[in-house]
Amino acid sequence: MRYGKYNNKRTKWNGRVFASKREAEVAKDLETAKRAEKITNIEYQPRFLLIPKPNKIEYVADFRITYLDGHEEIWDVKGCQTDVFKLK
Repeated sequence: MRYGKYNNKRTKWNGRVFASKREAEVAKDLETAKRAEKITNIEYQPRFLLIPKPNKIEYVADFRITYLDGHEEIWDVKGCQTDVFKLK
């Protein structure tokens, strides 16, 4: 059994491996919302370039959700707010 730096347990669900049980639970809830036609799309692990080269910094979110009206939300599932999380 592998645990992460913050004692999170990697969890496999629906053919994907998530960083924590909580993240997998959120994915299940989002898939349920998609089947209920409350959202139109779920993108897993979307990447965003925050600072280009030479000091490239990327932010990798957990989910990008697209709603029926076309607006999007970026979700990041955390058990605690780390200094890096607050920075990004």
